[in-house]
Amino acid sequence: MATLLSINVGMPGDVPWQGKTVHTGAWKAPVQGPRMVRRLNVDGDGQGDLAGHGGEIRAVLVYQLQSYRYWRKHLGRNDLTFGIFGENFTVDGLPDDEVCIGDRYRIGEAEFEVTQPRVTCYRVGMRLGEPTMASLMVAHGRPGFYLRVLTEGRVEAGSEISLTRKGAEELSVAEIDALLYLPGRDPAKLRKALNIPALSPGWQQSFRELAAARQPEQEPGWPAERTSTQQPRQGPGWPGFKTMRVARIAPETSTISSVYLVATDGTLLPEARPGQYLSIRLAVGDAAPAVRSYSLSCAPATDTYRISVKREPHGKVSGYIHTTLRAGDLVDIASPRGTFVLKESSRPIVLVSAGIGATPMLAMLYQLTADKAPRPVWWIYTTRDRAHHAFADEAHTLLAQLASAHEHIYYTSETPHPDDSHIAQGRPTAQSLTAMGIPTDADAYLCGPPAFMNDLGGFLRDHGLRAEQIHTEQFSALPAINPGVTPTAAIRPHEPPGPPGTGPLITFARSGITIPWSLTHATLLDLAEACGIPTRWSCRTGVCHTCVTHLVSGEVTYTTPPLELPEAGTILVCCSAPTTELVLDL
Repeated sequence: MATLLSINVGMPGDVPWQGKTVHTGAWKAPVQGPRMVRRLNVDGDGQGDLAGHGGEIRAVLVYQLQSYRYWRKHLGRNDLTFGIFGENFTVDGLPDDEVCIGDRYRIGEAEFEVTQPRVTCYRVGMRLGEPTMASLMVAHGRPGFYLRVLTEGRVEAGSEISLTRKGAEELSVAEIDALLYLPGRDPAKLRKALNIPALSPGWQQSFRELAAARQPEQEPGWPAERTSTQQPRQGPGWPGFKTMRVARIAPETSTISSVYLVATDGTLLPEARPGQYLSIRLAVGDAAPAVRSYSLSCAPATDTYRISVKREPHGKVSGYIHTTLRAGDLVDIASPRGTFVLKESSRPIVLVSAGIGATPMLAMLYQLTADKAPRPVWWIYTTRDRAHHAFADEAHTLLAQLASAHEHIYYTSETPHPDDSHIAQGRPTAQSLTAMGIPTDADAYLCGPPAFMNDLGGFLRDHGLRAEQIHTEQFSALPAINPGVTPTAAIRPHEPPGPPGTGPLITFARSGITIPWSLTHATLLDLAEACGIPTRWSCRTGVCHTCVTHLVSGEVTYTTPPLELPEAGTILVCCSAPTTELVLDL
């Protein structure tokens, strides 16, 4: 018979860590006497990061005495006291390889249901002073698990734990954890996992996407507990950079020019997916070559690529392209890549952009026209005035070839001509989107300034589109994912403090930073953080894949071997260091 040995609680507090402040409830300590367990947590307990911990699905965290004994021996430590793993219940029994998702247990007056394994999180390593602890717990099959509270009631240390019902499919906590985080997945177990109603929605979504990824042309999945940083499977391309020739340069507006690129030897090019981008490397001045990424704005083709570049007021590379680059020049180009691509679907489609954000939308529109798509298409574009309306005639001609196209243009600083009934003054609003008759089952693609995408994404959600129907793209550094870290004022990416390194050059393409590697940084993630570049991570030990990043060129080594390698062409920056010059899509 299993026994509840200790009830551990703690309220969230701010903890200094690696120059940051982390708001966390990981510091828990035993309490005496009975405690009321409620739907959301144990009385006196709280969580600092409710996105990954706590809530109805994760109300109570359980860890076992047997795992304490294991880690005391494995880590050579005798200071592992109950609660140090962040658990609410320390139990004797209930091993992870026997307890199944959906199992129900009675403890004292309360009844519980097992919902998922512990989320891989850097904070358990932070609490123990063992940075790789999240990885170790998964690798050794000892994650612990969460409980949902079915019946509220008082519990007390010393209470017996009785099984009241076995879970559907009888997949253990250890099996479910390995199914998400370790390679060599068993397809039969994956199907069984999808039949467990008690499994938390986040893990169900992860397994649905993993199952979909087993089919050709589907995206590999790591979302849910991992957040949506995932990369679509890349089509055929070339490693690193190759030399291409500028065939011609054509002005689109006074601030936007299109650059047409061809292979130097006349060979065919890999056909890009609509919405992908190219990275271009240029020697500008005496500094190290600069790398920037620009959307492909052309129809899918195998003989020519077209990128369209807006000249920014202080843009070193965009300024060079507009004033110095000429037809016949040779440039270094990385093969098409990117997560923002037109998905195959029969649903209505909404293409929303502002300014230079029209470029990936135009590529999508070319594809829809080539496919003679019967589904309704809404083209919604915002710019300053007619003089700044890039691709106006091009897009209008393409839309005229579709069976059911709706064109809505907004000029923010000019009154449109009365004959242009599809052009309005101002900006799109929630009311105007509703008036367009956009169906709630549409797929929407948004590209433009962050504030524009936030506003329009909100309007579309209010209109009835679900979050998974709304796809966004931005070429600046992606929004940070740093769970539990107290937000600070945003700063521009910069060179790291201290003397420059002497190692290979590291280029963060989205952030426009190129600096030499220094051994003062343990990982590429550490270097990015030192440069003030927004970063995305959770476990920091190569388990969760939140930090997966496209490797444009170069090679890395893993300082801590990840439990599962990411897809070819991507790396985990949280546990890697360069062995050559690198260009990262970060």
